[in-house]
Amino acid sequence: MLKFNFQKKLLEAGCDEAGRGALAGPVVAAAVIMPKKFDSKGINDSKKISSQKRLELSNYIKKISICWAISVIDNIIIDKINILKSSHQAMTNALKKLKQKPKFIIIDGNRFYTDIKTPYKCIIKGDNKYLSIAAASIIAKTHRDEIMKKLHEEYPEYKWNQNKGYPTIKHKEVINKIGVCKYHRKSFNLFDRQYKLEL
Repeated sequence: MLKFNFQKKLLEAGCDEAGRGALAGPVVAAAVIMPKKFDSKGINDSKKISSQKRLELSNYIKKISICWAISVIDNIIIDKINILKSSHQAMTNALKKLKQKPKFIIIDGNRFYTDIKTPYKCIIKGDNKYLSIAAASIIAKTHRDEIMKKLHEEYPEYKWNQNKGYPTIKHKEVINKIGVCKYHRKSFNLFDRQYKLEL
């Protein structure tokens, strides 16, 4: 069972991102401050929940949270500054956009480079341990999925409505067959030599 807080005294925000390992599209971060106690309704790591359940939970989290915010960093910026910096910038931006300033932050991951002065704690697999990080992961994942569905309408051949830009075998096969588009991350390893030899 996920914990409500890392610490109980200070107003705490959870933060996570989605899309870090994708080959196309943006990285999206969310930050959320949840009430001290609430009905979790099955809130968990977004990767362990169906897309329909994620959407239901995302709407529920937005409704009951004290405040929440989202930040999007597109593939152009990712290629300029790299995915690690982009992920941290997205999380920083989301935290700064919160309508209420937290006194403490818990971040999913093992490191966080930011100019935010608020005390924070990085927690490996935090979305499996704390409800606020899991809630942030759900909001971020749901928002990014909606972006990828819209980009799919522009480039349906990549099937982003299904793979959401991640490096599935079929996605990489299409890349090797027809090339990349303006939403792909050019700084990533987009082409698989094995597929090229087989074509």
